Amino acid sequence: MAAGLWPELKARQLMLHASLCDHCGPLLRAATSLDNEPAPNEENLLTQLKRPSRPKSVPRSVLSLPAPWQFMRWLVPAVVLMVIVGVLATRPRSSPTPLSGPKLAEFAVSTYKQHARGSLALDVRSESQQALNEWFKIKSPFSLALPASPAAPGEERPYRLEGARLVELGGKTAAYIAYRMQTGPVGLMVTPDSVAVASGGVEVDFKKVSFHYGMVEGYKVVSWSIHGLTYALVSQEGNSTQQSCMVCHSAMRDRELSHTPTPLGARKNIVELFSN
Repeated sequence: MAAGLWPELKARQLMLHASLCDHCGPLLRAATSLDNEPAPNEENLLTQLKRPSRPKSVPRSVLSLPAPWQFMRWLVPAVVLMVIVGVLATRPRSSPTPLSGPKLAEFAVSTYKQHARGSLALDVRSESQQALNEWFKIKSPFSLALPASPAAPGEERPYRLEGARLVELGGKTAAYIAYRMQTGPVGLMVTPDSVAVASGGVEVDFKKVSFHYGMVEGYKVVSWSIHGLTYALVSQEGNSTQQSCMVCHSAMRDRELSHTPTPLGARKNIVELFSN
């Protein structure tokens, strides 16, 4: 073919095929390189067999737009997270278990001792039950009112009101009311029955309420639950009297509790009293 013996049309067809075929091209180039020096017509043929170089592709700057699936990759988790947060926020929180009677008694005695030592100051000081009731209306998160019966002319009550303060009990608010008697200080802890319930100790049942008597660290504790509230009365008086109960029963002028003994045995301890 290089010698010009092939028809021109067939030679061009062969060169075109060899320039595009990865198999025939190398064979034809090898066949033409057997001689030492290619003839001018062979050199022209070899030049035509060289595959034309393709122009380098110039990268075009294409504005990268987020595909829909890329947008959904972060949108779906975000929506799921928002739904979970919304469900948790609107889900009613389960009410914690109220404190037991022994735990309430221990807390009441601890508060009583702190106040007696002077390390727990009162939020308000007043000897007026009406004044304290007005203070409770403003400060207390739950409804609380002391029996505000005025003393009769010439009546000497066995106690004197000192004041009150709010304390934290079980993550909630309780009220501590301080009194003073001849036998020493008396403390009354009041909290909603959803926070603490009266239980344990020596139980004395009445028609509408049950009283629980116990001893904690040598202090007498009487607790009861009624009308949505739980009370714990702490004093240092002995078991032969219930005079401290007059802080709540001051209107019972026909009853004298100074000589009314408690149902507590003289040798009972906290384990025996609150084991039931």
